[in-house]
Amino acid sequence: MEDVLIPVLIVGMLFIGLPWLIMHYVTRWKTAATLTGGDERLLEELHDLARRLDDRMCSIERIMTAENPNWRQQCAPEQQALPSRSADLDIDAEFARLSERSRTREVR
Repeated sequence: MEDVLIPVLIVGMLFIGLPWLIMHYVTRWKTAATLTGGDERLLEELHDLARRLDDRMCSIERIMTAENPNWRQQCAPEQQALPSRSADLDIDAEFARLSERSRTREVR
């Protein structure tokens, strides 16, 4: 009886237990890689905060330029020209790209 029981257990562990264990952790890794609802809310809050900070920086730069048109050269004399606002990262486009990527992960 013992001569039959051990090979049956070994074969069962190899063909049932091992694939189950591998599939279990593969599904765990896939679910851990997706964004949760809380993560998406946090991402939206951070996007809103970044947009508001960008608006504030634009306002401050307009005020500074109105008061002193040469303030950029006075603050950073080693830099000849600072990059324009159009060269900055488009926050809305980046947010849309990240949101789309998170949605495609959830679908998988």
